[in-house]
Amino acid sequence: MTAPRIGTVMWPTQSWPEAGELWRRAEELGFRHAWVYDHLAWRGTTPWYDAYTTLAAAAAVTSRVRLGTLVTSPNFRHPVPTAHAIKTVDHVSGGRVTIGIGSGGTRRASDAGVLGGGEWTPGERAARFAEWVELLDRLLREPETTYEGTYYAAREVVEEPGCVQRPRVPFVIAGNGPRGMRLAARYGTGWVTSGRAEGREPREVVRSRLEALRAACEAEGRVLDDLVLLTGFTDEPWLESAGAFADLAGAYGELGVTEVALHWPRPGTPWDADMKVFEAVAAEHGEGR
Repeated sequence: MTAPRIGTVMWPTQSWPEAGELWRRAEELGFRHAWVYDHLAWRGTTPWYDAYTTLAAAAAVTSRVRLGTLVTSPNFRHPVPTAHAIKTVDHVSGGRVTIGIGSGGTRRASDAGVLGGGEWTPGERAARFAEWVELLDRLLREPETTYEGTYYAAREVVEEPGCVQRPRVPFVIAGNGPRGMRLAARYGTGWVTSGRAEGREPREVVRSRLEALRAACEAEGRVLDDLVLLTGFTDEPWLESAGAFADLAGAYGELGVTEVALHWPRPGTPWDADMKVFEAVAAEHGEGR
């Protein structure tokens, strides 16, 4: 079993040019991919800079590392301007962007409900997510799109010349339930999970979810290339030491995980870690090893 490739989640809390130096450092350390959360604020944290503007700027100061969102949120984005931003970042980066997509968080301290209106029920949130992904897929694949859905619409939207990556940029879809997994199997090149579930051991959670995902992919007649584990949301000691990382990465690699995303150490938060350990992990497991 091949060991998972590694990436890092960047914090969009610093302005340029300081933030640009961190993105360049992520590439120098050998991370395969560098991600950013897509929020207006996150758990009350501000400043929190825009994900797509950040990715465009990061694309301009890097040349190898893949860039993406973990994950783009329908809470405050419509598929039409989002598709336009994605296409632009794909061109700026020379085809290095991957778009993670999720159903959107429910916390008001982040960005749930910021556009007003009634609170979305779980069923409505899932339905919106499905429609959002379907429309985004069409917008990025087709030269012109007209669409009328229950929640989203588009009228004669022209997206030429389209994406650098064909037929469109890759989607990595976050979805732990049956409906989300069907979306990943139908539209994704990858899938992302954190392994977090109340009262359950994370590795067992990931194992059972991967089994369900494989069944969804079999039903669609597809295989997903990138199975991403977002770390930092369980009590597993990913950055306790380079050895601890290697043990955990190996165990998840045996389950089928192909990518591991580590948060850039952030002092004073649950994502704090020894920078020397973080760099040692990158040196041993990154693409420059």
